[in-house]
Amino acid sequence: MTTTKGTPPGPDAPRSGGAQAAPAQGPDARSRSSRTAKGWFPPSWPARIRALTEGRLNPVEPRRAATVLLLRDAPGGPQLHLLRRSASMAFGAGAYAYPGGGVDPRDERPVRWAGPEREVWGGLLGLDPVSAQAVVCAAVRETFEESGVLLAGPDASSVVADTSGDGWEADRRALVGRELSFADFLARRDLVLRSDLLGPWARWITPEFEERRYDTWFFLAALPAGQRTRDVSGEADRVAWLSAGAAVAGYDRGELLMMPPTIATLRALLPYATVADAFASCAGRDMTPVLARAELVGDEVVLRWPGHEEFTRHVERGGATDDGAVPGHPHSEDPTTPARGAES
Repeated sequence: MTTTKGTPPGPDAPRSGGAQAAPAQGPDARSRSSRTAKGWFPPSWPARIRALTEGRLNPVEPRRAATVLLLRDAPGGPQLHLLRRSASMAFGAGAYAYPGGGVDPRDERPVRWAGPEREVWGGLLGLDPVSAQAVVCAAVRETFEESGVLLAGPDASSVVADTSGDGWEADRRALVGRELSFADFLARRDLVLRSDLLGPWARWITPEFEERRYDTWFFLAALPAGQRTRDVSGEADRVAWLSAGAAVAGYDRGELLMMPPTIATLRALLPYATVADAFASCAGRDMTPVLARAELVGDEVVLRWPGHEEFTRHVERGGATDDGAVPGHPHSEDPTTPARGAES
């Protein structure tokens, strides 16, 4: 097993792996003022929002999830590893997102651990220690499953330097197929989970009117020295490294589709010139969950995301048919239909 000592995020963080995208210019005033119209608003939402506000829809309990903003330093500022979710995905189809997914109940199993204790993570994430471990494990596991990057090593001060061999790929596939638990994977390879390589960044909960709901913790992580991202996610049809500025500009021009949590967490990176600067700010991050609220105001339904006014939408109640359906949408027959499974 090839390993390398853990590299703290900063000017010397590695730049290897992934496709390089040309920097984009900042948005002009017109694109910035119209970003809401270009934002995430699926055709099923008006009917489901109306059903929720009228008491005809019972919210689905959100599933715990974790996602990671995988970063590397570059001349134009930190770059992120982004995946475009396949059009066939039941949740977030066509949107750019980060590696991540739902917590596996087996993520609560004991693992060798480095970094802040589980109790400390519990305080940071607003969870009990066991649940905090599960969320952190999910963040590390999903990053490996969807990008081939592993935040673990043989001891508390090193990380695996290369995960590109056939054996690693077989293990990655076994994790994706849930044939192998993350705890068993780490134990079999005698690895320590490096929780110190993660920084808490944000927490968002899917709106109550959505069919598939997630309570998602967002983390920062620097690409470990020697490792490379790989296009291995079966849930994505494109992967790319983009600077935060280029990704935000692409969204503002209407070229990159993103859900509100993605673009909001991207915008939060804009002030930082290096990965180290971004990590230094994690200690003071507000991890209060962001949850959209919908209310009836006259003839409109107003959708608000507290603290994120750019996503506010005013939906005419006439946008849905009299029976609450949106014509032509696959779930339009009954907006209160419960979710049929969940995608990570």
